[in-house]
Amino acid sequence: MAEIKLEKIVKDYGPVRAIHGVDLHVRDGEFVAFVGPSGCGKSTMLRMIAGLETISGGTLQIGGKVVNDIEPRGRDVAMVFQDYALYPHMTNADNIGFGLKMRGWKAKDIALRVAETARILQIEPYLDRRPGQLSGGQRQRVAMGRAIVREPSVFLFDEPLSNLDAKLRVEMRTQIKRLHAMLGTTTVYVTHDQTEAMTLADRVVVLRGGHIVQEGPPIELYEKPNCRFVGEFIGSPQMNVFGGVVDRSGGAPRLRIGETALDLGEIAAFDGTRIDLGIRPEHLERTDSDKSLLHPMVEVFEPLGSDTMAICNFEGQEMTARLDPKVSLRPNAPIHLGFDPANLHFFDSESGQRLSEV
Repeated sequence: MAEIKLEKIVKDYGPVRAIHGVDLHVRDGEFVAFVGPSGCGKSTMLRMIAGLETISGGTLQIGGKVVNDIEPRGRDVAMVFQDYALYPHMTNADNIGFGLKMRGWKAKDIALRVAETARILQIEPYLDRRPGQLSGGQRQRVAMGRAIVREPSVFLFDEPLSNLDAKLRVEMRTQIKRLHAMLGTTTVYVTHDQTEAMTLADRVVVLRGGHIVQEGPPIELYEKPNCRFVGEFIGSPQMNVFGGVVDRSGGAPRLRIGETALDLGEIAAFDGTRIDLGIRPEHLERTDSDKSLLHPMVEVFEPLGSDTMAICNFEGQEMTARLDPKVSLRPNAPIHLGFDPANLHFFDSESGQRLSEV
């Protein structure tokens, strides 16, 4: 079993605490992504699992064995770095097989394992070349090959695609997902890109300030974020969030946002409570004026082929709507937008926590 258990893990840098008592269980064969803004602690967590950072407190287990004081080479993990970390003077075949050579493998056995790894990653034609003769995507495949060839219990990825252009990132995401489906190796993947996390992982762990804010399947974080931070961080384009005040003077609660009043349903909030309403751009649609609920002003729009992004002004705040690609829009003109109330999210304005329904 290659499960990973973090129990009350703490990391201190002198008087500064970077990781605050984190508990996490990565199941055998699971693909887990750590995601969050810069400085949230995701790379520090990964490096502690790898043994590249000491643990200040708590217990780390890999495969049921406590590894707090075990050197990286004894943890049976392989790490793929952001900058590839390849030896420029070696051929790609030698780079892939270098770890096996250091472990005393015979040249014949290394060659067989390297050839099989290259076949899996589709880099067989490049084995006799050096890293400097490859594209960024090809170099990253060689770096992945160096990790795969050892057949470790755990793969660790530290923002491996951040140096690639947009097209290559999409290609490599597919390659990594296909690789995990093929090998089934327990994988922990660090990224600042929530799209990578959502498309690759079985489970996403959102970090902020050294704490786990929320964890769960990607669709769960998307549909039911437990706080405003997760709601705005997960999903692209970002969730629209507007501050308003609960008004129960008419009986049924309504949310007043400037001159707009929206029905709330039965939400657990008292009259006069300030709450934030969230709605994703893809959950807004253009409607006839008699059916519309929001009346923003279009400022600019971006035709993308598959859809059109309308950036609007709603009650003095910016709103983004992801609309049908054939929609006709004009700058500085009003637009009427509707939505399904089931797609609304409500957060406490002070704590940012999700508000529950009655």
